[in-house]
Amino acid sequence: MGFTDFVSDAGLTLANNYLASRSYIVGDAPSQADVVTFKAFSGAPDAEKYPHVARWYKNIASYESEFATLPGDASQAYTTYGPESTELPTNPKDKPAEDDDMDLFGSDEDEEEDPEVVKEREARLAEYKKKKEAKGPKPAAKSIVTLEVKPWDDETNLEEMEANVRAIEKDGLVWGASKFVTVGFGIKKLQINLVVEDEKISLDELQQEIEEDEDHVQSTDIAAMQKL
Repeated sequence: MGFTDFVSDAGLTLANNYLASRSYIVGDAPSQADVVTFKAFSGAPDAEKYPHVARWYKNIASYESEFATLPGDASQAYTTYGPESTELPTNPKDKPAEDDDMDLFGSDEDEEEDPEVVKEREARLAEYKKKKEAKGPKPAAKSIVTLEVKPWDDETNLEEMEANVRAIEKDGLVWGASKFVTVGFGIKKLQINLVVEDEKISLDELQQEIEEDEDHVQSTDIAAMQKL
């Protein structure tokens, strides 16, 4: 099972780390990204084990009656669940009406013959378009990644290895929580979370840079990845 589902401990831990410093999945207000992510949960998470996820879940649940009218594009939010990665389907009802390129004020032929009605409709359309343009560009696409870094043997200094990994600084890269996971025969690997901006960070190049630490690192592997 992948670490990015919202059922397993690993998936919920990853989400809890991401929401530790955030109130919403994207931006500073509830949006369709929160709606899609909320629907991927099978129920309320354990507040003691995952306090940040539980806080977010309870908050978004309070907007449930407004899901269909929350702003944003549902396609911004993806999640995975179960044994395979799955792009959640978007429900047309979840998309805000203002995102549709349609005439919001009707087009009755009799009304169009009245200059005052036409003038009022055009004024409202102009106001609507101005409001839509004022929203600006969509936020940069990001991914939450769980990276595994494997040492050479049980004599490798794991603390030094992790310090070298975190020493890599790039625009669009934020390191998150980490832990050492037992592989066997006394050997442990580093499992570390990170958030990347997709257009700025190449995961292949990042892995190559980590593997240049040949004194500590044998190999790296992407254990899980979730689009935001």
